[in-house]
Amino acid sequence: MNLIEEIKRVEREADLLLSEAEVEAAIDRVADEITERIGESRPIVLTVLNGGIIFAGKLLTRLRIPLELDSINASRYRARPRRRNPLAAQAAPVLQGRTVLLVDDVLDEGVTLAAVTDWCKEQGASQVLIAVLIDKQIGRVRPCRADFVGLEAENRYLFGYGMDYKSYLRNAPGIFACKGL
Repeated sequence: MNLIEEIKRVEREADLLLSEAEVEAAIDRVADEITERIGESRPIVLTVLNGGIIFAGKLLTRLRIPLELDSINASRYRARPRRRNPLAAQAAPVLQGRTVLLVDDVLDEGVTLAAVTDWCKEQGASQVLIAVLIDKQIGRVRPCRADFVGLEAENRYLFGYGMDYKSYLRNAPGIFACKGL
């Protein structure tokens, strides 16, 4: 079976955990919570690539606050994140004295988000907050927690709304769990 056939099979057999309507309602709620908490702080939103793109895009259109937007490429899957500088070769945004809102698709083990949070603090951020679409219930202590959570999901291999299966299915209209993974 080639990769495309595998992707189609995984998509066809997956369990729908959260519908598109449920996810969109959660994004509305998270946007309201963020606006209320940091609305006047002139935040810089850092989207964690690639997973956070869809959630960030949907979330940003709902935030009615002045903000700046940037992104950060940090992933524990491609290579271990550098705890000292997850931005590596990227030009770093100026974070000194700023409220930073990290936006990502899922809080799983928390290793990547903890590394990015530490880096932001080292850059002088006055406050670092984390917004995730999904808080995966992994059943153990993590090195960070999310300040804003869209939805919780069981500890399964998820895809949709930014989460991927072998770099595919990020654009699935809902949150799905792979069978047998």
